[in-house]
Amino acid sequence: MHILYIHQYFKTPKEPGGTRSYWIAQELIKEGHTVTMLTTSSSISKKIEKLIIDNINVVYLKVPYNQKMSISGRLKSFLSFMIKSTYQSFLVKNVDLVLATSTPLTVGFPALLLKWFKQIPFVFEVRDLWPEVPIQMGGLNNPILQKMAIWFEKTIYKNAKHIVALSPGMADGVLKYVPAKKVSMIPNMAKIDLFWPRTKNLKLTKSLGLREGSFKVVHFGALGLANGAMTIIESAKLANNDPTFEFIFIGGGATEHDLKKECSLNQLKNVHFLGRFPLDKTSEIVNFCDVSVVSFKDLPILYTNSPNKLFDSLSAGKPIIVNSAGWTKAMVEENKCGFYVNPHHPKELVEKIKLLQKDKSLALKLGNKARELAETKYDKSILCKEFVKVINEQSKS
Repeated sequence: MHILYIHQYFKTPKEPGGTRSYWIAQELIKEGHTVTMLTTSSSISKKIEKLIIDNINVVYLKVPYNQKMSISGRLKSFLSFMIKSTYQSFLVKNVDLVLATSTPLTVGFPALLLKWFKQIPFVFEVRDLWPEVPIQMGGLNNPILQKMAIWFEKTIYKNAKHIVALSPGMADGVLKYVPAKKVSMIPNMAKIDLFWPRTKNLKLTKSLGLREGSFKVVHFGALGLANGAMTIIESAKLANNDPTFEFIFIGGGATEHDLKKECSLNQLKNVHFLGRFPLDKTSEIVNFCDVSVVSFKDLPILYTNSPNKLFDSLSAGKPIIVNSAGWTKAMVEENKCGFYVNPHHPKELVEKIKLLQKDKSLALKLGNKARELAETKYDKSILCKEFVKVINEQSKS
């Protein structure tokens, strides 16, 4: 089949960001399919640029987007990609199936029109339950726009040939509108060949201005409004600049400035914002850290999340501390690879960090459990095959 893959934020392993679509595309190609990826770039000089990247036909549209954009800026970016990708999708020849992956929900628009006007079926991947996420976060307050967005969500789900959700909670959100036979749950993926336990790169530790012997707590990935990372800063305050451990942030986003400002106001010297890195460098940094924190704002809709950083932490063999009272809490507790802490009680995070710092055998045990879970259940080598199986089944039905 020729599959048109629509993903506004497509990234390769050489770029900072999530690479799920890259690995799925690679597995589709292994199965003999042709993949055309329709995505965006802020850095291209032309309005459109076409490249072949690792056998993927990538069509880049010039649509600016970054995590520091305001809500209105993001909406403008979403609508711009929706319009440009719709036009471009109709120019792609001999498409057998469309695979559209959110967020945002607007990526479903070109898929919907291709079905209506060219009878090309589409599979829709739900990475977040839009529009419920922006509604609960206060980014979509207009009642009329809310109704329109919910109608659009239902329309996409009902017209999709199949839907892939990234967590049980997301699947439940979809099942309100479509029958169970139409929905598969395939979570985010661990990458055991890219994140793995190994000798710590002490030279890199030093070059980044970090202390060699400290107990390092890492949060890596987006620092957006949904991540609620200020609770980690509140915990850092309670630590009173204890020199025996450091808080490390990799990545960036809309709240980064406020987080840095809070650290400056409180003269926190054991909190470091290192910026964004490609996958290989991120892996090196995570490897020399001792525990991974996965943080989200305390909203019911965010309990359904399936964060990349969690699965990469599993691969890296790190004890994991989550503060979202949903699927991720159940995962780390049931598999004994980490802890849940209440985001409203910053002292709990400090207590868990100190426990792991003091009890090295416990930290090692939790880390080993995390790696085992990545290897046996969540690695991309397992889940990409499961995803492609779903795609192949659509071509037969």
